[in-house]
Amino acid sequence: MLKLLMLAAVAALLLLSEEGMAARTRSRTKRELAGPLHITGIRDPFGSYCQRRGGCCPGRNDQCTVPYLDTICYCDLFCNRTVSDCCPDFWSHCLGTNPPYPPSSCERNGQRFHSGATYKENCNLCTCGQNGRWECEDHACLIEDDMIQEINRRGYGWRAANYSQFWGMTLDEGLRYRLGTQRPSRTIMNMNEMQMNMNGNDNLPSNFNAVTKWPGKIHEPLDQGNCNASWAFSTAAVASDRISIQSMGHMTPQLSPQNLISCDKRHQDGCAGGRIDGAWWYLRRRGVVTEECYPFSAAQQTPAEVARCMMQTRAVGRGKRQATAHCPNSHSYHNDVYQSTPPYRLSSNENEIRKEIMDNGPVQAIMEVHEDFFVYKSGIYRHADVSYHRPSQYRKHATHSVRITGWGEESDYTGRTHKYWIGANSWGKNWGEDGYFRIARGVNECEIEAFVIGVWGRVTMEDMHNHHHHHGRRK
Repeated sequence: MLKLLMLAAVAALLLLSEEGMAARTRSRTKRELAGPLHITGIRDPFGSYCQRRGGCCPGRNDQCTVPYLDTICYCDLFCNRTVSDCCPDFWSHCLGTNPPYPPSSCERNGQRFHSGATYKENCNLCTCGQNGRWECEDHACLIEDDMIQEINRRGYGWRAANYSQFWGMTLDEGLRYRLGTQRPSRTIMNMNEMQMNMNGNDNLPSNFNAVTKWPGKIHEPLDQGNCNASWAFSTAAVASDRISIQSMGHMTPQLSPQNLISCDKRHQDGCAGGRIDGAWWYLRRRGVVTEECYPFSAAQQTPAEVARCMMQTRAVGRGKRQATAHCPNSHSYHNDVYQSTPPYRLSSNENEIRKEIMDNGPVQAIMEVHEDFFVYKSGIYRHADVSYHRPSQYRKHATHSVRITGWGEESDYTGRTHKYWIGANSWGKNWGEDGYFRIARGVNECEIEAFVIGVWGRVTMEDMHNHHHHHGRRK
């Protein structure tokens, strides 16, 4: 009888201790899913834990813990049974073996990274997956190495290069942030072309550059940064050159694209794109100040204070305008307002465009920018369809506007002559040929000859005289 009682007691004790054990295991199982500990093992396979603690505990010891990220981990031998709440270095430090769980880490350049780690491969984000493999996004990048190599290998007549300012951007971002001229509406596209009387070829030279003919009056290419506003940059640049030429150098303003971006709000979207007809309307009716007076602030998504117009003008008779405020740039006193007359459209005949440039100065042109134009470095650009075999996401284009400052021709090694326009872009001077590019002429390459605009500045003798005097006095 006693024996039976003893056995029952022992069984009860065993049961109790097992329940206690189970309860403790439960408490530990709960912990295993707390914070960064998870079933597939340890999220942070680096760092010393048990090693730092100075040793491992035999059997099961719930006090044998080390702080680990935002929870604790264990260094006792019970770890061999509850894989998921142990310290990352338990197996290597306490047992001298490899961890029993499949590594949820990925390798890159000989280093291991835990799952969830990320790195950027050009424009694509790669994430270390639970399966120990990198999973990468699949965007077309603005700079694609194989496209550059292909262009340079195949001999298209121009060279391609990598640009650090474009590296890491997707092609979609390039088209969304670096161009910014909307296609003119059908009404504008149907604008009458100016009729020119050309006698034969009018002795047009085979090479001409406005920079050489009008030294000091043709402005250097600016950089629009990630502001999608070539509509404002090309307009301001052509107007600047035309006013300088027309005033015979008495006025050589570099007009402010920011003035247009912030103040020309009629159906325009500032750094998110706009129309050149709207820009010319503003230049004629309201006028703009110089870049020095109203400098460009290259914010990608312009904050409200940058987008706020800081320069109003009022009429002072005969259609002329005057600034009603000081320059936003406090270091500049000259808030003179420059205006233009209505723009006129040239025909798409290359000789008429050439004659216009030679007689009156640079013109504005709209062009389609394809994925390969971003990597242009030198030579005569023609759209190279090197991505034809790739999915359509790699082959995209959008509208841009540029200034044409001259033309030329050159022969290749076979003796064939290639004619080109000289275009000024607004991607800074380290892009292309010092900010300029040459593009095939006479074949409407990228539609560059389809819509070309000339304009006169509003310049009177009185302006030239006053300008000369008060700028002379302030210097």
